[in-house]
Amino acid sequence: MAERTIQGTGTAVVTPFTKGVVDTDALTRLVEAQIEGGVDFLVPCGTTGESPTLTDPERSIVIETVVQAANGRVPVVAGTGTNDTPHSIAMTKAAKAAGADACLAVAPYYNKPTQEGLYRHFRAMIDEGGLPAMLYHIPGRTGIHITPETVARTAEAGGVIGLKETETVDRITRIRQLTDVPIFSGDDGLTFPMIALGAAGVVSVASNVVPAQVSAMVRAALAGDVAAARAQHERLATLFDVIFHEPNPQPIKAACKHRGLIPDDDCRLPMVRCSDAVRAEVIETLEAL
Repeated sequence: MAERTIQGTGTAVVTPFTKGVVDTDALTRLVEAQIEGGVDFLVPCGTTGESPTLTDPERSIVIETVVQAANGRVPVVAGTGTNDTPHSIAMTKAAKAAGADACLAVAPYYNKPTQEGLYRHFRAMIDEGGLPAMLYHIPGRTGIHITPETVARTAEAGGVIGLKETETVDRITRIRQLTDVPIFSGDDGLTFPMIALGAAGVVSVASNVVPAQVSAMVRAALAGDVAAARAQHERLATLFDVIFHEPNPQPIKAACKHRGLIPDDDCRLPMVRCSDAVRAEVIETLEAL
């Protein structure tokens, strides 16, 4: 299976809704803004894209729209993971048919499999789904940890293009001792220290609204320009914090609407629009930037 190089800054793209329907025009404009801002790859249908509440046809529409808008300029890593292995395989096949370059494989949530179950789930997505995978470790959402050993075991069998890591930087060193699979920060605030420990980039929420700034920080960090990367990290730190004052993607959608990137910041229940208090914090932070 052909694999494009995935590194640097990836945007976890929001899914715009207008009157409850996926707004493909807004999504196309958002993709263009990301590419103009210098991001290196795009990640539709992740946590930020509200994948758990998208129907299968909607997920396919989102992935197809992002692939078509990107038009080969940057790779697309499509979120296809669920807590149901056959369903995840089917969504991965659909993403491949839509032209995605890789899939984002979240650890199955709620049912809490063993490490053996995780390994078999990921291998089925890769081997039967037909796309290379970026594993996604987010235990705060899934209730399950992917151990470094399972990451390494899955990678050894091939087809793993990265790991999206949202926990403490301690894991970075352990994972790198076991495997050379590229690690991507899944938390904007951890990106700078993670790259210092050897990570390959970020799957960013903040880059939805500040793609150029996040990309500049990551490029500087990867080039070893610690002073420039730290300065950009410090400049963006408040934004990195405030966009998680409520569950993602509520605040980042409010930010995107304020910046005119999407016409509506509606979320799909059980997610709701950002509260007035957090919206005010988001707007104040953006205007300060």
